[in-house]
Amino acid sequence: MEVEKPPRARGVFCNRTLNMRSIKAIGYDMDYTLVDYHVEQWERRAYERARDKLGELGWPVQGLEYDPEAIIRGLVIDVELGNLVKANRFGFVKKAVHGTRELDYDQMRTAYMRTMVDLAQPRWVFINTLFSLSEACLYMQLVDLLDARKLPPGVGYRDLYLQVRGTIDAMHVEGDLKAEIIADPERFVKLDPELPLALLDQRNAGKKLLLITNSEWSYTVAMMTWTFDRYLGGDTWRDLFDVIVVGARKPEFFTTRSPLFEIVTDEGLLKPVIGDLEPCKAYFGGSATQIEKHLGISGDEILYVGDHMFGDVHVTKNVLRWRTGLVLRELEQEIGAIERFQATEHDIATRMIEKEALENELAHARVGLQRMKAGYGPKPRASDRALFERIAQLRARLSVLDQEIAPIAKQASELCNRQWGLLTRAGNDKSHLARQVERYADIYTSRVSNFLFATPFVYLRSPRGSLPHDPSTPSGPPLAAARGEAVE
Repeated sequence: MEVEKPPRARGVFCNRTLNMRSIKAIGYDMDYTLVDYHVEQWERRAYERARDKLGELGWPVQGLEYDPEAIIRGLVIDVELGNLVKANRFGFVKKAVHGTRELDYDQMRTAYMRTMVDLAQPRWVFINTLFSLSEACLYMQLVDLLDARKLPPGVGYRDLYLQVRGTIDAMHVEGDLKAEIIADPERFVKLDPELPLALLDQRNAGKKLLLITNSEWSYTVAMMTWTFDRYLGGDTWRDLFDVIVVGARKPEFFTTRSPLFEIVTDEGLLKPVIGDLEPCKAYFGGSATQIEKHLGISGDEILYVGDHMFGDVHVTKNVLRWRTGLVLRELEQEIGAIERFQATEHDIATRMIEKEALENELAHARVGLQRMKAGYGPKPRASDRALFERIAQLRARLSVLDQEIAPIAKQASELCNRQWGLLTRAGNDKSHLARQVERYADIYTSRVSNFLFATPFVYLRSPRGSLPHDPSTPSGPPLAAARGEAVE
């Protein structure tokens, strides 16, 4: 049987080896996992509604507009200084803005020379879901207003963030935005015709399928019906799942025990559950331990797939030892940008090889001249004049190389987003987001339908780990140009 290889952007990537044949149940989040949204449409409306609520409080927010290019997932808000930063995997800040103004190198160094991003500290707010883009955009614009003393007195950067966060939360509780989406799903929801088949493959391979979402019942019904039912030939989305839980309150769902209620009417009337769960019924609340007890399985027999780094992936792995999958929607765009840049990447890599060789020769020439002047160590074969001339030649060539590399390196640093670049890179290293993905997501992919190519029987193997002293064994196209050596 000839198997068609999917585009790399549709791959399922593995950090920790996972045999799908050993997985007995697969749980899914809904929003941005099973149900995809037009990000700019969704976030723009969330932004506008939150902005208007602040306007009702008398804040001078008229004229503020959502900027879809201003924020990407994986950035970190510094609520102490009112900054938005991009950090590498070690927590060192590589780029920062204050409000909407980018900090130059000296300003960034002054602010963060002795500070590393540590997400365990309340100072830092990680933008780990697409739902946070509107919140971060509005906050950074309000920082500008705060600095201009246009906001109420006594408000600090932390207070400002809490106000924005509280406004966004209240908007979700009131439900007006979700009602708008339910009324016009075509405007907000992206359909994926391959998605239902991927889940049918898993179900018919003997996997128990679980839907565990924080969304309320009415919204879940509307979104799942719109996304799935047209492709199921008379069945409904409810026929796909063995267990349906709404209002799950993740991440608490995975860490605490809460009452479980059965949803007994289409309007969402609840009845307390006494005893075990029953098939073909939907539930509200509860906890992961009840699901494990009902299924008779636990730990690494369950794979949970979601888009939220903490609420879906981090907690399930650390607390329950479930296997974890992260949906990173932006991955397709990122891989596409890297692939299109490969020819240019090859050019800069060639120049970098030459640069490193010349730098090495320059260092040896300088130490040889130093030994000659100080009168110690073995004498260089060349005269001091010859060394001076060679050093000058090397510096001249390195200067030319730097001029050639700098604009290409700048292009690399702007892939996907002019200000922030790639999600997974920060300078010459992995980004803080990439480190979180590597640490907590056993597998990651751009969309759930990519399991269609992998099949429910795939054996996903992680690449061989490496350290700087190991032979280079890249598993994918390198992006040396994004390292930025020429401009740092």
